[in-house]
Amino acid sequence: MSSIPETRRAVVIEDDPDIRGLLVHVLVKQGFEVTQAEAGLPGVEEVRRVRPDLVTLDLNLPDLDGLEVCKLLREFSDAFIVMLTARTDELDKLTGLDNGADDYISKPFSPRELQSRINALFRRRQVPAVDTGAAKELERATEVQQSLLPNEDIRVDGYDLAGAFRPSRNVGGDFYDWYRSPDGLHLTFADAMGKGMGAALIAATVRAVMRSTSRREDLDGAFTAASTAIAADLDSSSSFVTLFHARLDAASGTVNYVDAGHGLALHVKAAGTVRRLPSGGPPVGAWAGSSWPQSTLTLAPGDALVVASDGVLDVFDSVEAFAEAVLVATHGQQSAQSASDAILSLAPADSAEDDVTAVVMRRLPVPAGA
Repeated sequence: MSSIPETRRAVVIEDDPDIRGLLVHVLVKQGFEVTQAEAGLPGVEEVRRVRPDLVTLDLNLPDLDGLEVCKLLREFSDAFIVMLTARTDELDKLTGLDNGADDYISKPFSPRELQSRINALFRRRQVPAVDTGAAKELERATEVQQSLLPNEDIRVDGYDLAGAFRPSRNVGGDFYDWYRSPDGLHLTFADAMGKGMGAALIAATVRAVMRSTSRREDLDGAFTAASTAIAADLDSSSSFVTLFHARLDAASGTVNYVDAGHGLALHVKAAGTVRRLPSGGPPVGAWAGSSWPQSTLTLAPGDALVVASDGVLDVFDSVEAFAEAVLVATHGQQSAQSASDAILSLAPADSAEDDVTAVVMRRLPVPAGA
């Protein structure tokens, strides 16, 4: 008889009610039993009472500085401690880690980034072997996941588009999709929270719904309609989906997009610089009644839109380091496919615990003399 896995516990120490609510929601979605505290001293007592596996700790608390709270916690707790703060200078970061923190995230942060950091911390612990029945389910989930990838070779004059995908042994909910439109193309990149068949089926639902709304001209309205359509499925499975959806107007290079909690889309410019596109709202399914604003970027000749999964992010200590590594890997590549492959190589297969996925949409340079 297989044993029931022990429940993981977390304590959120955060004085801002909105951020505290988001942290609690994300952690509950990840399977934690969560309690919370609004200040440092109550937080220390809560950690002492609950004996959690994880603590998220704000540095700017109303009673004690978060660094002092971290030091107090380390006197009796071996829980993973993730610090969250608006402070960005390196001294605070180093001091925080010296006081016993396991990781450090600057505000504002995306739920996907937080989830990725937490997953990386818990991967330090040994993962039990998968039994035969589970292995068969993972095999079926892999087949579902592979079927979601586009099987058509899109050709848009002046552009080069390619993707690369490598499933992990756990199988998650990563997928990407693209298809032609009268003016260019549509691109969807998503990650359903969770592993195995459940995540793969949620991803399949998201793909179908996003395709069904492609005829709507208003991107933000189409996105809201799609999120409403899948809300029941997400709620029943206690899941959510980070989602990036873009529409390219090929003639102008204009890309209209919506980012729902994904936060790993980059504008790589021909000049050799990179800009991370900000997330425009929470993941789909995280908060009822959410809406997501449409944003716009312009791809100049030689520029590229790069979207990667958190399986790539997991390799790096920060989103900034991730962005710079993607820039180095993609800049100067001769094709979108070689750029996608180079991004996957940043996360070696023998160490990756999550799906590793990348899509590159590149506007071709203007030929010399043209």
